[in-house]
Amino acid sequence: MKTLKTSALLLAGALLTGTAAKAQTQINGAGATFPYPIYSKWFSDYNKLHPDVQINYQSIGSGGGIRQLTNETVFFGASDGPMTDEQLKATPFPVLHLPMVLGGVVPVYNVTGVTQPLKFTGPVLADLFLGKITKWNDPAIAKANPGVTLPAENVTVVHRADGSGTNYIFCDYLSKVSSAFKGKVGVATSVKWPVGLGGKGNEGVSGLVKQSPGSIGYVELIYAIQNKIPYGSVQNAAGSFVAASVESVTEAAAGAAASMPKDFRVSITNAPGANAYPISSFTWLLVNKTPADKERAKMLLDFAKWALGDGQKACSALGYAPLPASVVKLEMDALSTIKL
Repeated sequence: MKTLKTSALLLAGALLTGTAAKAQTQINGAGATFPYPIYSKWFSDYNKLHPDVQINYQSIGSGGGIRQLTNETVFFGASDGPMTDEQLKATPFPVLHLPMVLGGVVPVYNVTGVTQPLKFTGPVLADLFLGKITKWNDPAIAKANPGVTLPAENVTVVHRADGSGTNYIFCDYLSKVSSAFKGKVGVATSVKWPVGLGGKGNEGVSGLVKQSPGSIGYVELIYAIQNKIPYGSVQNAAGSFVAASVESVTEAAAGAAASMPKDFRVSITNAPGANAYPISSFTWLLVNKTPADKERAKMLLDFAKWALGDGQKACSALGYAPLPASVVKLEMDALSTIKL
């Protein structure tokens, strides 16, 4: 009897050990703060469906995600700006860019006494971040906001201090509408800002703007909503002032969906369309196409397929736009190119 009890206990222990080991399978990633709210929900929801898979994600900025992926310290990266040709050459394996969701970067502000939503043209935003416009009652701002009483308050510019896909999106847009901005700052995940305070992540910029009267910054839409920070509408290529929303970001992506490049590296800032929000972008998961760890790769692949399917239903509630069905189909085909 004692032997039978011992055997039963050993069997139960072995089963528990096996279950624990299975539950501890982890996939580590790092990168963009732009999609962090939706990624957090996805990783949590996926874990509930697959308790044996734990996906850990560090929201450190797109530049950090690309760097860690290149150094092979994470299993996947994430970026709001596609990797450059030089970055791809520096990575020791081929990288697949997977668009996961669509979002908008919004100009957030903290202007004393102003309660109405402000409107911004592209050139005005460029001049603000170049330090050319230094007062909130500047005629260029007033022209786009008739009827709004603007204070003679100094402008404090807040920008990202880290390598950031949100930087890339914002600078990509400003470079398209301002030759002066393109020449002085340019387009990259890390740029040299001529003026302003630096905040780490969308969280850091949100915090600085919220506590700094007279400030203006730029964050992904959900961070403005969650932090209750006013954000402005932006004049698009058609001349309309449009606020970021699921619908206006979706319209910005409509043209890109019809002519998506095979590597999915595409810009949709300043897109055509009467109601298109001009500072819109895809955000990408960066995946090794020839992974050595096939088991983890299969798990990540399964997650990606789920996120591109059922996971898209969670986008709208967090201020993101779901991917066009035509783009999802192309991605599903691309996933089959990963060598497992």
